[in-house]
Amino acid sequence: MATLYPPAHPYDSGMLDVGDGNAVYWEVCGNPSGKPALVLHGGPGSGCTDGLRRLFDPDAYRIVLVDQRGAGRSTPHASDAATDMSVNTTEHLLADLERLRVHLGIGAWLVYGRSWGTTLGIVYAERYPERVSELVLAAVCLTRRSDIDWLYHGMRRHFPSEWACFRDGVPPADRDGDLVDAYARLLAHPDEGVRQRASRDWCAWEDAIVAAESGGVPNPRYADARFCLGFARTVTHYFAHGAWLADDQLVHDAHLLAGIPGVLIHGRRDLGSPLQSALELAGAWTGIELVVLDVAGHTSDELGECVVDATDRFAVHGS
Repeated sequence: MATLYPPAHPYDSGMLDVGDGNAVYWEVCGNPSGKPALVLHGGPGSGCTDGLRRLFDPDAYRIVLVDQRGAGRSTPHASDAATDMSVNTTEHLLADLERLRVHLGIGAWLVYGRSWGTTLGIVYAERYPERVSELVLAAVCLTRRSDIDWLYHGMRRHFPSEWACFRDGVPPADRDGDLVDAYARLLAHPDEGVRQRASRDWCAWEDAIVAAESGGVPNPRYADARFCLGFARTVTHYFAHGAWLADDQLVHDAHLLAGIPGVLIHGRRDLGSPLQSALELAGAWTGIELVVLDVAGHTSDELGECVVDATDRFAVHGS
């Protein structure tokens, strides 16, 4: 498999006013005359990292990174209790991406996403297929309510002691109910101490799953209290609402992707996002290429190497 490229440095960046008092941070790396590529980070709420720039040949691509609403360098940040989360939804993110595309003068772009970024990338491509030249999606996540229930309830079968700690982070009256809803309420609590404690408990559960996977790496950003709070607040906000998607919407509308070249990359040992989701999407998307990595998990390095394989191929044949 291919190796990642050296980090590219942005040659342009800015804050785009997207309305509702929000401004999203964007940056562009690589070749100003290259093939446009949009990078969608995970989470939701994690923000972009420098490593995401390494998935594309900087001589061939015009690489666009954007921190989604409330994340990373975008303002206001979700960690601020005063930030209005009602104007941070999937529909808002789709509108932000289109506003950014127009702002940068791009007609169509390759869309790359990982984890939550795969959900956003698929929804965007199904809404605006003429704006997407290719899709490269790693660690496929469809954000169905059944997927959310598996991640925060079903996974207790694999991690009973860690899940017990996660469950015990909410009030006793909420422990037999929907834990995502319960955490969402704690993360909106007026007491900062309550919010901070809930964010630490939430992120500890996320880390417990990933660290146990093949090639899994704990997230060092969870040591940052601001990141932890913003991430947990955004994830629970989105997941408590099923990401404002109809159940199984992405698979049901996959016929809209016909004609868009794409690659799905998934690890067989991905515990949080089981392979079945990628298989179901591949079965509904005519012409898609599915790459299954037998020993990889959700954050394994092999996924990034396969992404580079795909972006290299599209750089040669798609521009």
